Amino acid sequence: MEDDMPRNIYDEDHEAMRASAREFVARTLAPRAEEMIAGKSIPRDIWLEAGKQGFFGLDIPEEFGGAGVDDYRFNAVVAEEMSRFNAATSSCFGIHSDVCPPYIVDLGTEEQKQRWLPGMASGELICAIAMTEPSGGSDLAALKTTAVRDGDSWILNGSKTFITNGYQADLVIVAARTDPSKGAKGITLLMVERGMDGFVNGRKLDKVGMDESDTAELFFENVRVPDENRLGPEGMGFISMMQRLPQERVGAAVSNVAHAKAILEETIQYAKDRKAFGQPIGAFQHNKFLMAELVTKIEVAEAYVDDCIAAHAEGKLSAVDAAKAKWWSSEVQNDVLDHCVQLHGGYGFMNEYRVARAWRDARVTKIWAGSNEIMKELIGRDLGF
Repeated sequence: MEDDMPRNIYDEDHEAMRASAREFVARTLAPRAEEMIAGKSIPRDIWLEAGKQGFFGLDIPEEFGGAGVDDYRFNAVVAEEMSRFNAATSSCFGIHSDVCPPYIVDLGTEEQKQRWLPGMASGELICAIAMTEPSGGSDLAALKTTAVRDGDSWILNGSKTFITNGYQADLVIVAARTDPSKGAKGITLLMVERGMDGFVNGRKLDKVGMDESDTAELFFENVRVPDENRLGPEGMGFISMMQRLPQERVGAAVSNVAHAKAILEETIQYAKDRKAFGQPIGAFQHNKFLMAELVTKIEVAEAYVDDCIAAHAEGKLSAVDAAKAKWWSSEVQNDVLDHCVQLHGGYGFMNEYRVARAWRDARVTKIWAGSNEIMKELIGRDLGF
């Protein structure tokens, strides 16, 4: 938007990455937008091209095929540009490139890193993380999926749902209960690979929005997972997830703001072009004041999220501040996009308009990565309640 506050967290190298991501969107993603909507997924060749461009290896060390960039600001600029295209692509790529790699980089053995990270960086191995179950969403400590030790393997049984990248996933980080007597301390992470007997990538779920995302159910029936696929120490799965959720949540916040900002910019232009009663609809005082409010909301939210990005790049972002960024940005996003639909009038309710699809896509951001109610619970506890 014109004359918005300068952003001081990015330098020339970050903006060069932004230009590369923007070019990728224009050249590779935009021409195939309708294809992705119709297929309810991102085609494999697009994953491979994104990998070739280096968007998937930012958190992966160079010796395993990545860029080895220890600066979250690079992740953020890529997420912003993908979100400006659409929310679903940013979500799918973000789970694969921002959420999953740190688990393997931080917890994996040398053999595990060599086996999986190069394919993740190249886009050949699409990765998902399976926490949520049909019987419970945000309550990760109440998992019912079980893994029972059998010699040098684990026998995995259960199911997961709402799994982003689930339908195409080649590699899934699965949270399973390995010791029912220990509650949260009895959860272990297992790496499940496509082709393992008893592992089924279920149907693509029919969602209200996020059409391009192949969200799916996953089923595990007596899946024999070798212990060499255990990620991190036995019983440390819950703690490992809690430690890495701040990156997922700040990533969600980055995407939320960038997504809404792009649609608001288009809406402002629409309000200049669309005429009613002999003048642009943006000239009416109500609409003018409304857009002034929306621009301010976006810039204020962006400023807080930028502070979180900078803090995370320095390893200083707390789980509470990440929760604040996640819930607030999703509320602002949904509020802004709802007003953008209204400003478009009847056209705002047509799926052929980006504003309509963005409005639908945004609703889930108040639910995923921990519902906003859970975020407020975390913040409230930090206040001493």
